[in-house]
Amino acid sequence: MAKIEIYSTQICGFCYAAKRLLKSKGANFTEFDINAHPEKRSEMLSRANGKRTVPQIFIAGSHIGGCNELYNLEHCGKLDGLLGKI
Repeated sequence: MAKIEIYSTQICGFCYAAKRLLKSKGANFTEFDINAHPEKRSEMLSRANGKRTVPQIFIAGSHIGGCNELYNLEHCGKLDGLLGKI
């Protein structure tokens, strides 16, 4: 399965929704809480081309975007392929 990284905060409903979808797919991910680890915020901004909202999701090193983009991939039938499940 592809390496998944999520920049998030503990108070973000969209972060929880994105993680819930990934868990339902059996996907493991590394989570970076940008409030608990402020140095990760600048890393996220750099990797996500300046996007400041959370979550910011990366699959196999590619920037996917946020929760809405993740769910759009699922609805289009493309998420499993990115996760390496097919």
